[in-house]
Amino acid sequence: MTEQFKTYDIVMIGSGPAALSAAIYTTREDIDTLLVEKGVIGGLAATTDWIDNYPGFKDGISGSMLAEQMRGQAERFGAQFAMAEVSAIVDEGRLKRLVTSDGDIRARAVLIATGSDHKKLGIPGEDEYYSRGVHYCATCDGAFYRNKKLVVIGGGNSAVQEAIFLTRFASKIELLVRSELRASDVLLHELENHKDKISIRLGVTPVSIEGNDMGVTKLHTRGTQDGRSMSIAMDGIFIFIGLKPNTAFLKGSPVALDDVGLVTTNSQFETTMPGVYCAGDVRSGATMQIASAVGEGATAALIMRQWLERSA
Repeated sequence: MTEQFKTYDIVMIGSGPAALSAAIYTTREDIDTLLVEKGVIGGLAATTDWIDNYPGFKDGISGSMLAEQMRGQAERFGAQFAMAEVSAIVDEGRLKRLVTSDGDIRARAVLIATGSDHKKLGIPGEDEYYSRGVHYCATCDGAFYRNKKLVVIGGGNSAVQEAIFLTRFASKIELLVRSELRASDVLLHELENHKDKISIRLGVTPVSIEGNDMGVTKLHTRGTQDGRSMSIAMDGIFIFIGLKPNTAFLKGSPVALDDVGLVTTNSQFETTMPGVYCAGDVRSGATMQIASAVGEGATAALIMRQWLERSA
């Protein structure tokens, strides 16, 4: 539990690669830093099965291991963590007040690094059967489906990558794509190596999810072009149709968002609220890559240090 109304030099909202990188830089300079996280330390990176394009790991590294190492490094320098959800940032002049589910926190500077979350289909049964057959993280929940039949929904890199990962457990996987596969050539080539377990259905739109007290049992679909109805019996559904920015808590605040809900900043990563900065996937213009999020976090940390020196 955080102490109500405690004041920190910097509070970072989120604990993904951008925030963890920033915390390593700030805490090495003895800047009192708190990271507030409502979900998983490491963000979406921590739930990624395998990361092949992060510099320094020639054979790749699991997302959970990368997140664990970054967290350990930040903690070694003195970073503090609080598990809570931020619902608002209030500008009180020299200090910013963060309204959280664990009490109010004040900070001299704030870094928004909340990243993104998985988009939902928005169909009947999706919320009802969440975690009872409907999932958004293969590395978190795939092991529950050994020798079971699964449906994976999506046609981008994440959907293909997670479908391949699920072949470790499932006996059969149907990859449903609304239009066409948009994954990289490398992943499509790898997908070819799993034809024995993964079958692909193009032009399929999910309509509703059916189940019982034990969990999901069927997915009802229709043809994207011909409108033909079809039902698929399965044991679980994994949904990977894109990401949405975690910025709902900023709507109506002085922190400006772009048309899709990402935080707008200037070239110094400063938002439209003085003393509040933003880095990583939640920032408008970000490249949505772990390596660039880490770089943005480090740069934002150095800029926030200058802000603290000027406002001392």
